[in-house]
Amino acid sequence: MAGKFITFEGPEGSGKSTQILLLAEKLEAAGLNVRCTREPGGTATGEAIRNILQHDAANEPLCDRAELLLFTASRAQLMNRIILPAVEQGGWVLCDRFIDSTLAYQGFARGMDIATLDNINAFAIADRKPDLTILLNLNIEQGFRRLEKRYENGSGTLDRFEREARDFHIRVYDGYQNLAAREPERFCVIDADQPIEAVAEQVWNAVKNRFGI
Repeated sequence: MAGKFITFEGPEGSGKSTQILLLAEKLEAAGLNVRCTREPGGTATGEAIRNILQHDAANEPLCDRAELLLFTASRAQLMNRIILPAVEQGGWVLCDRFIDSTLAYQGFARGMDIATLDNINAFAIADRKPDLTILLNLNIEQGFRRLEKRYENGSGTLDRFEREARDFHIRVYDGYQNLAAREPERFCVIDADQPIEAVAEQVWNAVKNRFGI
C-alpha cells in the first residue's frame, strides 16, 4: 500500500495527540510503518521555532506576519525532512496540526487574508496536501475545561495561544467549520465531546473506509 499523510486538527483541548497515538497503534498492528509528528516542530529547527511561538522564547512580542512566517518555516522543514521522505518510502505520517491550523488561527482568528495564506502554505508544502484531515470538533468551553484539568497539578501552564481571549478561540472554531465545508473530500469531522474510545473508533473507521485497510 502506498504511503499516506493524515493530519489532525481541532481547537484547544480536542484530544489530537491522544487520538494520533491510538490511531498509530492500530495502523502498526495492521503492519504499516507509521511516523507521528507535530506542528510546529517535528525537526530540530521546527522544535526551536515551536519554543518561540508557543513559549515566548525570544522574549518579545511577535507581529502577526512574523508569527505566520515562523509557522510556515517550521512546516517547510518538516515537509522536506520528515513527511515527504516517509510517504515516498511507503510510510504513513500522522501529524498533529498542519496547514489548516494556519488558516484557522492566523486567517480566521487573526484576520489575515485566506487567499494569501493558501499561497504561502502551498509554497511551504510543495503543494502536497494531506490525504485525509481529521477535524476533532469540540465546544470551546469544554476544551478549556479540559485544559484546566491538564494543568491543575502544576505540571505546566497555558501556552501563548491557549492564553488568547475566548473570542479568538471562537473564531478558530468557526474557521475550522469553514475549512471543512470548503474541502469536504479531504476533511472528516468527528465530535470530540465523547469518550476517548468512541472517538478513536470513529477515527479508525474513517481511515479504514478512506484507504481500504
